[in-house]
Amino acid sequence: MRHGRRLVGGAAAALLMVTSLIGAAPSAAAAAATPALTDAVTAKLLGGAKVSTAARPETRVTVSRTSGRWAFGTAVALAPRQEDAHPTGSIFIARSEPAGWRIAFDGEAAFGELAAASPLTTAQERNVLTTTPTPMYAGGDYRTGMALPFGVGQTWTLTSGPHGWGGTESPYSSVDLAGGDQVVRAARAGAAYTMCQGWIRVIHDRGYSTDYYHLWNSISVNGASVGQGAVLGNTGTDVTCGGAAYGRHVHFGLRQNSAYVPIAGHDIGKWVLNNGAAAYQGGARHGSAWAGAGGGLYNFGALGFNQGVVDANGGGVLTRRAGPGTGYGSLGSVADGATVTISCSANGTSHTGRYGTTALWNRLSDGSWVSDAYLSTGVNGPINGWC
Repeated sequence: MRHGRRLVGGAAAALLMVTSLIGAAPSAAAAAATPALTDAVTAKLLGGAKVSTAARPETRVTVSRTSGRWAFGTAVALAPRQEDAHPTGSIFIARSEPAGWRIAFDGEAAFGELAAASPLTTAQERNVLTTTPTPMYAGGDYRTGMALPFGVGQTWTLTSGPHGWGGTESPYSSVDLAGGDQVVRAARAGAAYTMCQGWIRVIHDRGYSTDYYHLWNSISVNGASVGQGAVLGNTGTDVTCGGAAYGRHVHFGLRQNSAYVPIAGHDIGKWVLNNGAAAYQGGARHGSAWAGAGGGLYNFGALGFNQGVVDANGGGVLTRRAGPGTGYGSLGSVADGATVTISCSANGTSHTGRYGTTALWNRLSDGSWVSDAYLSTGVNGPINGWC
């Protein structure tokens, strides 16, 4: 069962996926960090930020790779050093064309097209960057395959519940975490990039990427392939690119395609994030256990795409049956909060769990059956086909 049996309103809106042809046409043999390229990238960055000329932030365009007509780098709009402010930015690929620079930002459909054609991307990067992005979360699939951004088996404090990347604005894409050994790690494998000092972005599969800000001792990366759990830096208070931090932590944000997306409903480290009444409130749920802002989150590791976490809705255990319904004999039980692997699904007797009513039953890897009403899988429906 998906984390919350409810319709997602505006979340289903299509994300903007465009390429830009901006600026004067450069020489085909000199796609270096020319003023025309910098101006074109900056124009695209600020156009996406929708800011007035008077309110334009300071920008930083870093061209990290060039070859012939191609350029690759990062573009960051710095934020003021104050509360409820964080920098925004993108990774870009650019190719000079007769009409000007063709530029695509990470998460846009054209970014994958250019990444596949560019001599600047490595084979490992292309495995991630050329995946066609789709707004999966808006279609009812909230699976991320991510762990929490620290060591599996550690408990860290959720210092702030879901809030915007920049603070109080929507969507509530981010949480703040601190504690443990203070070592920040990649939530999932992917390609890692330094956006600016203290800020790392990792691009994953399924159109997702994750941002990590305020880091001390952050690694310097330019498309390096990282595994889940790879060290990215330490929690800190770095605000080189803007914002504010009054105690060491990592500001962890979730993106899909080219935008920050609501983190609520997504499973990360086998916890389902939930919004509160206002920014920085809310918390996370693992099975029936709840941790609000200020509470501890134990990193259980990543939930597999064919797995679920038992949420007995406070009942303690979930009965396993010999078939898809309560008319079948009991084969024992599985504890609240346990992870189960699902082989296939079928319809059976109807039951009501935390998030609503469903007749869906799941056949587990041991051959027993449990009602989907009491599983948190990230999907409101079968996750491994029908039996």
